[in-house]
Amino acid sequence: MTKLNIISWNVNGIRAVLKKGFLDFVTKYDPDIICIQETKAHPGQVDKMLDDYEHHYWNSAEKKGYSGTAIFSKIRPLNTKYGIGIEDLDKEGRMITLEFNKFFLVNVYTPNSKRGLARLEYRHKTWDPEFLKFVKQLEKNKPVIICGDLNVAHQEIDLKNPQTNKTTKSKPGNAGFTDQERERFDKILEAGFIDTFRYLHPEEMKYTWWSYMFHARTKNIGWRIDYFCISKILKNNLKEAIILNEVLGSDHCPVGLEIEV
Repeated sequence: MTKLNIISWNVNGIRAVLKKGFLDFVTKYDPDIICIQETKAHPGQVDKMLDDYEHHYWNSAEKKGYSGTAIFSKIRPLNTKYGIGIEDLDKEGRMITLEFNKFFLVNVYTPNSKRGLARLEYRHKTWDPEFLKFVKQLEKNKPVIICGDLNVAHQEIDLKNPQTNKTTKSKPGNAGFTDQERERFDKILEAGFIDTFRYLHPEEMKYTWWSYMFHARTKNIGWRIDYFCISKILKNNLKEAIILNEVLGSDHCPVGLEIEV
């Protein structure tokens, strides 16, 4: 077996994070594969970078400066798929799937339900079910590793102020912690995937995203919405799942997975 290190990071703009130490970060941690979300760029807008990573994959949104995903890998995949395979869902560049010898890697940037929950119904009834259907179809062939910004804090331990954000009889809850979004994450776990960080660190309160307002990061008023989830068959291969909350450069921090495949 080979030990594999993968890092996932919502960079909130690849061009911005390149000015904030991104390349130094990559040099320091030297992962085998880097998955990023919210690139907000097309590859032609970014100078050539990461020469140690021979294989570059971009899925940019049709709308400029919005959404987008990318993967940089030292390992050549067998196959590549962009999107989920449904045209209406794929215009925003939210997913890249790489097939390797022993697993699929899915890099995803799940849509935010937005202020006023304007996109919650779309999330709940369309994106989340179709995403789960997609990864379960992959899993019929080989195990799946999911990583990215899933835009949901699953449990109360996963955000600093659950009581003010949760769904109640008098209010629908805030985006990222509604009953509907949390229930869809339940479905991912019920379908046989493991939330690697929570599996290895069941009591640890650690966050991956902080609002830019009210000095939230300084006060550590955060949410854990960035994940690595793996097929249950890989459970014994899992070595570590980390949250690099000391790494700056975005409103999210990187998360990492160490696994044998």
